[in-house]
Order: sequence, then C-alpha cells, then structure tokens
Amino acid sequence: MIEISNLSKNFGKLKVLNSVNLSCKQGECIALIGPNGCGKTTLIKSILGMVIPSEGTIKFKEEFISKSFEYRKHIGYMPQIGRYPDNMTIGQILEMIKEIRKSEEQLDEDLLHQFKLKELFSKRMSTLSGGTTQKVSATLAFLFNPDVLILDEPTAGLDPLASEILKDKIITEKQKGKLILITSHLLSELDDLITQIIFMQDGVVQFHKTIDDLKSSTGEERISKAIAKILKDRNNE
Repeated sequence: MIEISNLSKNFGKLKVLNSVNLSCKQGECIALIGPNGCGKTTLIKSILGMVIPSEGTIKFKEEFISKSFEYRKHIGYMPQIGRYPDNMTIGQILEMIKEIRKSEEQLDEDLLHQFKLKELFSKRMSTLSGGTTQKVSATLAFLFNPDVLILDEPTAGLDPLASEILKDKIITEKQKGKLILITSHLLSELDDLITQIIFMQDGVVQFHKTIDDLKSSTGEERISKAIAKILKDRNNE
C-alpha cells in the first residue's frame, strides 16, 4: 500500500533521512520508533506530502504521490499536538473539516460518541485541556473512514479510559484491513496493538521486523525488552 524507495532528505548540510526503504501493507499495525531526532517525523511528513524528499520516491497504492495530492483523502492523520483556531468551538471545527473534505464516505463517528464530544460542542478550542484536544484530533483522524491511519503519539495526554477507547478503536480498524502507522515512546502501550516494528536511528532504518520475529530472535516477550536487547547486542559488536 505504501512503498518507500531510497528516500533521503537533507535540511542544508543535515541529512535527516538516509536511503530509507520500507514496504507497509494493508492490515498491518506498525510502530515507528526511535530516539528524538531519528527522522520519524520527517518520514511521516514525507508520506503526507508535507515534506519534499531530496531523493527517492514514495508510492501509495502503486501510484507515485509526487504526481497527485488526491491520495491524501485516503489517510487519516492524528498529530502529536493538534493546533486549531482558538476562537472556534469543537462543533465548528468538526463542521468546517466536513465542509472542506466534502467526503462521500459514510462518516465514522464512533470516537465522537465514545469520547462524548457532542456534549462539549460549544467549548472553544482555547479552553480545552490537552487531553480533550487529543480527543478532537483522534476523532478527526478516524472520521472519514480512511484506508490508512497515521497516529503520532496518539495516547499522549489521554486519561486511562480515553486511552483504552482509542486502543480498542485502533484494533477494530486494523481488523478491517486498514494500514496503521503509530509513533510512540510508550512501548508498553503497544504490545496489544502492533504487528510490526520499524526502528530508526540517525535517519536510517535499523530494522523492520514482525513482532513474532522480534520476540523469537531475542527470546523476550515484551517489546521494550526485545528492542533493548537488540540495541545492546549491536552496541557490543
């Protein structure tokens, strides 16, 4: 579904992405992890068309994304920090996005109801807590029933109940055959969600493994311990 070939990105003399090659298919829930500054955000923004690569290509459903922006309507994006007009209400934001998208797909308002956002429609964005803003971002990401979901630190700032609601929703959408990419520093929260893991460092993909392969090769059951073991072994080489 998403094919990335020899992708590199330079910002001046700084090489943020270095010959990245990845293949991400339908029905997978993939964690994109790595230390701060490893290139995760630049990679995501490249997929979304917000960053133009210095070299390489990205295909979405076998079409080069550089030739069209239409592919973006098939992607739901939840940023780590959602930024919305302060003076608009939750209800106005949702209606504005619906009007902009003019999607003919049946809307997925599951999270809208589960997060009880309709009760807060008159609240201005400037008055919302970080957690409530995250709920708005999550609702918008899933609203248009996209084929691909890109979720950047999706549970950051959410209370435990909201976090579980979102994780259950991610599992449901994965079971429908959607591709889901998640960035997260909280690896313990990913154990029940992900099928594959991509680890990046210094703009390079260090490994891309299925969770079964990761656990089998390390002898560890917890993802965080399995990754720590791989990195420790590499440092000792």
